[in-house]
Amino acid sequence: MSAASVGLIADQLLLVERALRLQGCWEASAPSAEALASVEPFCVDTLDFSQWLQWIFLPRMKAIIEAGGELPAVSGILPMAEQVYGAGSREAAELLKALGDFDRLITAGR
Repeated sequence: MSAASVGLIADQLLLVERALRLQGCWEASAPSAEALASVEPFCVDTLDFSQWLQWIFLPRMKAIIEAGGELPAVSGILPMAEQVYGAGSREAAELLKALGDFDRLITAGR
């Protein structure tokens, strides 16, 4: 993946964070270590989807980028987000757009 593509993905992660904050879903305190250690997809048994985005997804993606690691070949976060947020508010629409754009950037980078 080119440096330009990685830069676009990093920028997109910032937009996901911004959308979470605008939606009022950004939390000041992390969930318990046990909740974060879930092995279920999206930690559905221990976290809300917005918590998973904040405490699992964003930190992992940022760590991969900062370490120069291999980003995923595909991403399918948008369908889960659509299931969670549905049509929702304007803020939810912004989050859905940010996640959809992230999915497309990951796929296009391959």
